[in-house]
Amino acid sequence: MEEEGSAGRIRRAEVADAAALAELAARIFTDTFAADTRPDDLAEFLARSYGVRQQTAELADPGVVTLVADVADVADAADGGGRLAAYAQVRRREPPACVKGEEPVELWRFYVDRRWHGSGLAHRLMAAVEDVALDLGGRTLWLSVWERNPRAIRFYEKHGFRDMGAEPFWVGSDCQTDRILAAEIARPAP
Repeated sequence: MEEEGSAGRIRRAEVADAAALAELAARIFTDTFAADTRPDDLAEFLARSYGVRQQTAELADPGVVTLVADVADVADAADGGGRLAAYAQVRRREPPACVKGEEPVELWRFYVDRRWHGSGLAHRLMAAVEDVALDLGGRTLWLSVWERNPRAIRFYEKHGFRDMGAEPFWVGSDCQTDRILAAEIARPAP
């Protein structure tokens, strides 16, 4: 799967992308959540979730599909910020009890670098995520999103996701509340 667009191409990540993905993931998570997270909790979460070792393991895991938006060939990438602009991870995992749809597949992570907000990249990445979920046999796509992230919630709602419930999400020692959202997915009729 490769899809070209004005914000680079969306492709499946490879183990060779681990260092760039770890940097992108930690930077976006920090940009998004640092203002509302104690520094020690943030540092613990980043160390546990977004190191090169962790990303290498996730990229090598056949049960996790990682998509990246690669902007190496786009002129805007020359102003810094690396060659990856966004990423998403899709996996099969037992959903929370509030997810009732058939054949659930989890959208585990979905992050777009702030520089690319409003470019259409997030919409292209979501379309690629849905294709991956369908390829995995999914008919329901579910995710968790921090309840205090209204921009993300609005984006997901635009893509057909509906609130199903809540579950705790730990950032270090800070127990936060994530909303569980789900959407039915299907291939367009020919």
